[in-house]
Amino acid sequence: QAEEYFECCPLLQECILSGIMSVNGKKVLHMDRNPYYGGESSSITPLEELYKRFQLLEGPPEAMGRGRDWNVDLIPKFLMANGQLVKMLLYTEVTRYLDFKVVEGSFVYKGGKIYKVPSTETEALASNLMGMFEKRRFRKFLVFVANFDENDPKTFEGVDPQSTSMRDVYRKFDLGQDVIDFTGHALALYRTDDYLDQPCLETINRIKLYSESLARYGKSPYLYPLYGLGELPQGFARLSAIYGGTYMLNKPVDDIIMENGKVVGVKSEGEVARCKQLICDPSYIPDRVRKAGQVIRIICILSHPIKNTNDANSCQIIIPQNQVNRKSDIYVCMISYAHNVAAQGKYIAIASTTVETAEPGGRGLLPPLRVPLRFVAISDLYEPIDDGSESQVFCSCSYDATTHFETTCNDIKDIYKRMAGSAFDFENMKRKQNDVFGEADQ
Repeated sequence: QAEEYFECCPLLQECILSGIMSVNGKKVLHMDRNPYYGGESSSITPLEELYKRFQLLEGPPEAMGRGRDWNVDLIPKFLMANGQLVKMLLYTEVTRYLDFKVVEGSFVYKGGKIYKVPSTETEALASNLMGMFEKRRFRKFLVFVANFDENDPKTFEGVDPQSTSMRDVYRKFDLGQDVIDFTGHALALYRTDDYLDQPCLETINRIKLYSESLARYGKSPYLYPLYGLGELPQGFARLSAIYGGTYMLNKPVDDIIMENGKVVGVKSEGEVARCKQLICDPSYIPDRVRKAGQVIRIICILSHPIKNTNDANSCQIIIPQNQVNRKSDIYVCMISYAHNVAAQGKYIAIASTTVETAEPGGRGLLPPLRVPLRFVAISDLYEPIDDGSESQVFCSCSYDATTHFETTCNDIKDIYKRMAGSAFDFENMKRKQNDVFGEADQ
């Protein structure tokens, strides 16, 4: 039977796309070689499974509590409260399957100390990150960004959003290097300084996204789902199933069948499922991807909150590259028992960054943390070598070191455009006028 659309191996990107395609009336068959949803974007439970994954045969000590109380993310990320993934969750109503908590704080590392990231005029004036005169200049900059509207030249104040570089905007407001560091890396969330010589519009929009996300809930701009990030792919898988999608876990993919350069099916355990289009992650088509770098992630199990974070049970710490003589930032995401991802009184801090040396081992990677128990993973990053328009095989990109889902959502929108031949529109994600079971109202 010919399927209109087919997919194997769901990272979060594929799970979201399968939900969208199902809502849009496409027939979806979803195959995964793993016994769980989401591939790398899953949360590992029980804790014994995490020890096995990192080949620690002795297993967790009794002090770690019940193994089932743990849901440990392999890829640490938060959701921007006003970002694209939250929009996707709201439009598809997948929010009805999930509960979120606001992350309690956003911090930046400077000169061996951790400071709260100032992102409003009031916080800027109270911050210890800057001297008195610097605070005034930074406040003026924030007011400029808040009022900036790319469709209203009156708000430009002599800045051309398409040609003025961000370096020139900083110069216009006479901001010092420390302020430039935390603005670019802790507010605009860039991993490197390449953005400084690019047109300023993207950076201004990133700072606006941070401020608008912060304004929604107050403590920080980030949200995190209870029971871990693995709940996200499961939620979209459920959406796909409600609209007729078929899911097969523990289903190996033996071969991708091509005819005249186009995908026509997938072979699994002697059977062939026929299809017109295929989406998969890079691990299924190694001959159609290229390596684009590496990410190191260090999962740390703690018995206490991180020092100087006001005893927050969740937070994000950004360590700008200049502070540790690197080319790219280090991110630390911390969550805890308060999010149903760890045993009572336990915390999980996950540091991630782009690999820059031939022997990345994690030593010296975490200036603010002293950690007895850590799990170190180094992952290759892959990207597709073509856009899939001829083969109709569409490949997602590996998860980068960023601390949020904005780049992942850009990947989803890009794949959608290549598959559907039209730009991604959030309106297409809206559920039809159906009830919770997907049955049309009578």
